[in-house]
Amino acid sequence: MIHNPSFLSVVVFGIFVAVTLGLSFYFAAKTKSAAGYFAAGGQIHWFVNGIAFAGDYLSAASFLGICGTIAFFGYDGFLYSIGFLAGWAVALFVVAEPLKRLGKYTFADALNSQYQSRGITLAAGISTLVVSIFYLIPQMVGAGSLIKPLLGFPHEVGVVMVGIVVVLIVATAGMVSTTYVQFIKGSLLVLFSGILTVMILNRGLKVDNSEAANSPQTMVIQADGTKRVNGLPHGVKEGQADLRPVGHISKLPDGKMETGPLNPISYLATLQHSEVVLWPKKESTSENGDKTITWSPQPTPGAKVLRPGNSPLFKGLQKDELFARLDFISLMLALFCGTASLPHILIRYYTVKNQAAARLSTVVGIGTIGIFYVLTLFLGLGAMTSGTLDLTDSNMAAPLLAKSFGETLFAVISAIAFTTVLGTVSGLIVAASGAVVHDLLSSVLQWDMRDHDKVRIGKLAAVIVGIIAIVLGILFKDMNAGFLVGWAFSVAASANLPSLVMLLFWSRTTKQGITAAIFVGLFSSLGWILLSADTFQKVYGYTAEQSAALARVPFSQPGIVTIPLGFLTLIVVSLITSGKRNNQADAA
Repeated sequence: MIHNPSFLSVVVFGIFVAVTLGLSFYFAAKTKSAAGYFAAGGQIHWFVNGIAFAGDYLSAASFLGICGTIAFFGYDGFLYSIGFLAGWAVALFVVAEPLKRLGKYTFADALNSQYQSRGITLAAGISTLVVSIFYLIPQMVGAGSLIKPLLGFPHEVGVVMVGIVVVLIVATAGMVSTTYVQFIKGSLLVLFSGILTVMILNRGLKVDNSEAANSPQTMVIQADGTKRVNGLPHGVKEGQADLRPVGHISKLPDGKMETGPLNPISYLATLQHSEVVLWPKKESTSENGDKTITWSPQPTPGAKVLRPGNSPLFKGLQKDELFARLDFISLMLALFCGTASLPHILIRYYTVKNQAAARLSTVVGIGTIGIFYVLTLFLGLGAMTSGTLDLTDSNMAAPLLAKSFGETLFAVISAIAFTTVLGTVSGLIVAASGAVVHDLLSSVLQWDMRDHDKVRIGKLAAVIVGIIAIVLGILFKDMNAGFLVGWAFSVAASANLPSLVMLLFWSRTTKQGITAAIFVGLFSSLGWILLSADTFQKVYGYTAEQSAALARVPFSQPGIVTIPLGFLTLIVVSLITSGKRNNQADAA
């Protein structure tokens, strides 16, 4: 769809960006030391840090990707919300206090607190870099999706804009400004998502059986890049055509045409007994290279929409397909285990004063995140039935839903979503730059750096990571942000969680076991993803049939294989090398 930006949207967007940059420049004057730059000097209040946890965690994938998946496929998207929230149990009960006790700046500090091993620091530093960059991809994709309707710029321009603004944030005040940006963003995101949910419930559900709402739509992308929509050149001028927005109810219970205001329970109950129109797509490519995409209306019982199995990712669940079920279990395992393994989440424990504050921060974060994820169900279902869906971009479901209530709400929601991207990307880049300076250069290569040198090199690393994020955000622009973040969680859980858990709870863990587990988990999960059918199709550009033939792994999500592999590697290597550790201890 072609979106025309409004003056109000541009103004609100400009205000949010100006405030964000203003905070960064304000705190820049107070951030001179490495401790201040990478961990805010450990002086953030636990409540502020808890909301900032939510700000870090409620990323573009949470807001844009999950709402889009629910809007297009129903309950499948909400499964991501459940997995993301459940993962905080691990963060609260397993890692919060020990991580604060063991570390100083980075995840590697905690792992290496007992060993002083350059091998552990190298492995953990590389893992932090890879996971941070991998997790940056969905954030940048979401940013590009937002800029198109908000300012009218192409996806690539939006990604570059985000990269520049974020690098300015990180290169000025580091973790201090990032924390307060996250605090403000997290608060506003939950507040306005709640307002939007109330408006959805107040509007209720309405039937639309018009011919226009139920007609198939076709887009042909010719070999030279030009597009035709429903037989006409793509555009909004006379003689041109654009894809129309979709999403409606075709039947309500008892033959009603509309419901009026509903409460949350009656909204779900009414939808369950209604008929909703979904829009599955089919793609084909001709011999001359023209690609044809057809979206056909598919009336679907509401009860089916509210159970898993409608999206391509989970369609095998309703058919008892073994690999589909393994893929689903693998994704849920990754979401559950990945939260406590994300570098930008882990380093936030170093921004508070003590272990009690770390625990309280986690509790506040869980409460805030839980409220938001309940709201995503209503935001997604509201978008599904509001007639505002863009068939070419599921990431725009929530902002376009807000637009159906007026330009003001659209401008505010879009600006908040954009700030969501800025905050999460800032945290990731701080984590990555900390890994470069503190882990790789200072600890592994043993560069002799004074405090101001660490800050200066950290800022340079932030610029480089920002450029990498921009490139990847452009390359992956056609993928759903929520789907991409599932991969990032798999890599994080496979590489980081086994070492962290076993260090805390198994006394025979050795430095060799930790190092081996990180590398095996990291490279096995990356290799699995790169060899999956989804990657061949959505990244390498092969057709679905070609991708299925070329794939070297049976399903997309690696966690069910690579997370246990990380634990097994650590146990085996630690048992093999535990004798060396004991001999060294005896000699000492």
